[in-house]
Amino acid sequence: MTGNVEFDPLAPRREAALFYGLFLRGHSVDALRRDIDVPRDLLKKWMRGRQYEEPFRDNLKKLYSYRKMVLAIFDELVLNERHHKPRIQ
Repeated sequence: MTGNVEFDPLAPRREAALFYGLFLRGHSVDALRRDIDVPRDLLKKWMRGRQYEEPFRDNLKKLYSYRKMVLAIFDELVLNERHHKPRIQ
């Protein structure tokens, strides 16, 4: 990834919506959360890798933050779905 790539502020919402659509189609919420999340221990393992240069480590930190944003949005969508009345189709 290059330094001049602009971040799309709607990208986390779009990705969370994709996972939410899978949830609505019957996929397990726990399995989807595992697919979205990057565990903190994994990030620590990546950061200890001596073969990675600093720009790559910075990108790993950005990836971690991005995945946490997607997960938070997904969790909010799921929580809101559970509080809504059943839809009439």
